Amino acid sequence: MSKWLESGLRRDICVVVAGEGNPTQQSVKRAVERKNDDRIDPKRFRGAVQKLESGGLVEREQDGLHDRLSLTDGGEKRLRAHREWVAEYLGD
Repeated sequence: MSKWLESGLRRDICVVVAGEGNPTQQSVKRAVERKNDDRIDPKRFRGAVQKLESGGLVEREQDGLHDRLSLTDGGEKRLRAHREWVAEYLGD
C-alpha cells in the first residue's frame, strides 16, 4: 500500500473530497476538524494537501477566492483499495 496512507489527515482529506465531489479546501478542513473535534493547524493542513497533490492523488483548482479539490483517478483507486482493506478486518 502506498505511503500516502501513513497519514490519517491525508486519508481523511481524500475521504471528504470523495464524498463531497469538488469541495473547497476550506470546507474540507472544516469537515476533518469536525470529525476529529479539534482544530488543524493551517500549515499542517496545507502541507497534507500539497503532499497529496505532489503524489498525484488530488488536484487543486482555483475558483475565485477558493481552491477546490478533486480526487484524481489514482487517488480514487487508492482510496477504494484502502476501503477494501478496512472491510477485510471490519466487514461492511
